[in-house]
Amino acid sequence: MKTMKKAFMSALAIMMAASLAACGDSSSDTPSGSDNSGSNTVKIGLHFELTGEVADYGNAELKGAKLAIKQANEAGGNYEEVIYDNKSDTTEAVTLAAQLANDGVAGVVGPATSGSSAATYQIKNDAKVTVISPSATQIGVTLDPSGNVYNYVFRICFEDSYQGAAMAQYAVDTLAKGKVIIYADNSSDYAKGLTEAFTEQFKKLGGTIVATDYYSKGDTDFNSVLTKFKDMDYDVLYIPGYYNEAGLIIKQAREMGIDCEIIGSDGFDSESLIDLAGASNLNKVYYTTAYTTVGASDALQAFIDAYKAEYNEEPSMFSALAYDSTNLLIQAIEKAGSTDSDAVRSAVENIEFDGVTGSFSFDETHTPIKSVLVVTLVDGVQGDAVAVSPDVD
Repeated sequence: MKTMKKAFMSALAIMMAASLAACGDSSSDTPSGSDNSGSNTVKIGLHFELTGEVADYGNAELKGAKLAIKQANEAGGNYEEVIYDNKSDTTEAVTLAAQLANDGVAGVVGPATSGSSAATYQIKNDAKVTVISPSATQIGVTLDPSGNVYNYVFRICFEDSYQGAAMAQYAVDTLAKGKVIIYADNSSDYAKGLTEAFTEQFKKLGGTIVATDYYSKGDTDFNSVLTKFKDMDYDVLYIPGYYNEAGLIIKQAREMGIDCEIIGSDGFDSESLIDLAGASNLNKVYYTTAYTTVGASDALQAFIDAYKAEYNEEPSMFSALAYDSTNLLIQAIEKAGSTDSDAVRSAVENIEFDGVTGSFSFDETHTPIKSVLVVTLVDGVQGDAVAVSPDVD
């Protein structure tokens, strides 16, 4: 992984600042911002799930984004945060997207989840506001209803079709498993896409889907379904979903004696998974991710050290993805030499980016070309990581 450029040219930042018109506050909910409140600052929208069901993701991404902006300002930039909380609600996310379109931002980072992200893209695209998504992995989320790519929407995470196939590849090639039960969230396109991709790849590799069952968002008691699973003939359990339910499923499965390998998606990546499942139950557990601290490069270690110094905690995958997303947007603004929407969009589209989650450029769907990592948990802590590039058509 190449060392990411973190120092920005102060002369160019000053030149850009001088070219910007003063920007007013939003007319509805007042966003929170940084101390850098001058009228000639470059505004960057940070739109995340800071409260509600998936607040772990949104707060981690906000911290990563704020760190990137702080470092850019320390290097001579003049950037201001415009922060909104969509409360983990897609309707609220749509309302805030409209507000951000009128806030005079040079670009937006977020939201964290695919559902809230997808709900906002048409509004931001129509307003010609460049969006960098840290973690909207949903299949086809960067495409409009007609199947055309949104001109102003980009993501730096892999697509669910790719991570689902990667986990199937890992289950067969590395774990040597051939019989799987899938226990999926029935309430999200995220889980649906993962389930379909995993199933197709697992069967292609000669595996057998013993059963596929579903839970609903917000469920807390999974014992009846797990009891049914316990008597079936399988050797691995796949849980495509978020940490909220996955942590409880793992805990209840282990407590009833289900000791097989459990595999999952990047929705597992949260400290709350340990709180919900219990560290001792998080062995023989594996999940796909875009980030790991295992074998950290110098650039990644510098980010980890800076993050820990700023927040007194370890960064997660979501922190790192938002850090990269924000740095990518800042780098594009600097390259464009202005905040003109078309200039920023073009700079993003043609970027060759080196970040803490990898080095990449964008494909024709504005999705990065990068490998999937699969991490192994040992008492809840990442103990190993391997890159997987699934054999897909």
